[in-house]
Amino acid sequence: MGANGRVRVVVTGIGVVSSLGIGREAVWKAATEGRSGARTIANHDMGESKVTIGCEAHDFVPGDFMEHKAARRMDRFSQFAVAAARLALDDAGLAIAGDGVGVGTVIASAGGGGGVRESQHKLMLERGPGRVSPFTIPATVANMGAGQVSMLLGLRGPVTTTCNACAAGTDAIGAATAILRRGDADVMLAGGADAMLTPFWVAAFDAMRVLSHRNDDPPGAPRPFDRSRDGFLIGEAGAVLVLEPLDAAIARGATIVCEVAGYGASADAHHITDPDPTGEPQARAVRAALRDAGLAPEDVGYVNLHGGASKPGDPAEARILHAGLGAEVAERTAVSATKSMHGHTMGAAGALEGALTALAVHEGILPPTLNLTDPDPDCLPLDHVAGTARETPVRAALSTSFGLGGHNAVVAMTAVER
Repeated sequence: MGANGRVRVVVTGIGVVSSLGIGREAVWKAATEGRSGARTIANHDMGESKVTIGCEAHDFVPGDFMEHKAARRMDRFSQFAVAAARLALDDAGLAIAGDGVGVGTVIASAGGGGGVRESQHKLMLERGPGRVSPFTIPATVANMGAGQVSMLLGLRGPVTTTCNACAAGTDAIGAATAILRRGDADVMLAGGADAMLTPFWVAAFDAMRVLSHRNDDPPGAPRPFDRSRDGFLIGEAGAVLVLEPLDAAIARGATIVCEVAGYGASADAHHITDPDPTGEPQARAVRAALRDAGLAPEDVGYVNLHGGASKPGDPAEARILHAGLGAEVAERTAVSATKSMHGHTMGAAGALEGALTALAVHEGILPPTLNLTDPDPDCLPLDHVAGTARETPVRAALSTSFGLGGHNAVVAMTAVER
């Protein structure tokens, strides 16, 4: 319990499937070495698409984490969720005991089972509705990532899904933390999974003019906060954090990564795609997370930015930090945008970036922003960790996510002080 009588929630395990690698160690090594996961798309024939690059989880083999029969009945996003959950439990040294009633999960997804949906729709058009698989709906509904994690791992506690676009993964961490604080579970697996690197999703995002067209230079394509940015790359990933009450984690001798100290959310009520340019609605989420965590702006040593590399988004995000932390503090707070390495993983983004933020607090290493060589003068000044990682102790950090429709979510993570 904290001084205010509230349950303190900590991260004890991290599991990740992404273009940076499989598992906590591989992903963290790639992130701190500043390695890009961007490549020419290999899993799909992109046909006449103007975008042929993305951040695929190219090392992922479903059979490493589940039986072939189970994998065949899942979309790729659910496979990611199950794999990340297993990796997270292994990392935490935690086995599901008894009937699993005390263990739950919140798994975010923005798109659900897009790959199966596309293939089955094509099959219907070419060969008729009678050829559509009866597993289509169970494979594609957005909650099935959480459902499959629950079924394959035997979790019978609270199981739910958040789907607030690019903010969903951060919302999942916030929702799971709240469940533990009110005593409705003993352990929660919080995260997100999406596999939207498919021809349809690429075409749809490109129609919005938000994707980079640097097909001849995949690693150099995502350029958050750079003057020459031309959009993001779609990434695919699953990321899950094991969350437990601090007292329980100590009692079982768990290795504690960090504390999930605060969460804040707000809405822009402004535009279907573009952020509120003032940054004020999003700054309210920043201040709410700080308030929930009992932190002052000057306590924050690092911010993992949303960093979508869009023309309107990056300047707005700089204004968000200036408004949320105060200009003086914002200008000296270290920041980076890891989407420059792993791409925009949609509903998994907040979970993956939350995992990297947790590790930054634990390890005292800040992963960099790649391809930031000419900062955009339209963005207010920030202390960008550009090009190479920075070693520095971090007492408190924020991870920020801003989704289509004006959904804003921020999580605060701190070093554990007992």
